[in-house]
Amino acid sequence: MRYFILLLMVSLTSACSMNDTISMDQPTKQQFDLNDQDRDGVIAARERCMGTIIGSEVDNYGCGTVKKINERQELEILFENNSDYIDPQYYSQIEKVASLMTLYPSTVVTIEGHCSNRGSYELNLALSQNRAKAVTTILQDTFGIEASRLTSIGYSFDRLIDTSGTAEAEKVNRRVIAEVQSEETIPNLKWHIYTVDQQTE
Repeated sequence: MRYFILLLMVSLTSACSMNDTISMDQPTKQQFDLNDQDRDGVIAARERCMGTIIGSEVDNYGCGTVKKINERQELEILFENNSDYIDPQYYSQIEKVASLMTLYPSTVVTIEGHCSNRGSYELNLALSQNRAKAVTTILQDTFGIEASRLTSIGYSFDRLIDTSGTAEAEKVNRRVIAEVQSEETIPNLKWHIYTVDQQTE
């Protein structure tokens, strides 16, 4: 009887030892495809929407979301005091708007002009309108955007962003803003809309 029990224990120990042994000659087979071919952060094993635009916001299955075009962007254009002249060094800022409008032909843009509160309201109202018009003129004449898609409006100093009265405040208050709109939808990107044209070439 003791011999039988001893034999049984030896057999069980040997069986456990065999089951716990992993052969180094047989590599583990990868069950799931962990590649991310369209670089959207979702592995191929879970991917349902291949080919999403790089930078798109996606759900857990790699499907991108879309949104209507309705974006505001302050253009980095510095105006001298009491001037609506746009130095050519700032044309690249306007070109970003033009490129977006060329890429999406249904878009329209409203250019807002703003001033510091130096001088009369009426003078600054005309000046802010002229600054906005200067931008739309460049969009039309330099970058070929149709006039029917362009609107300019001046706000004088109604919408100051810095009311401290310093020279720096006057500089930042002399600005133009582009608001681009359309019923057309675009991929909802993680970066700013004004880089869309650079990312989809």
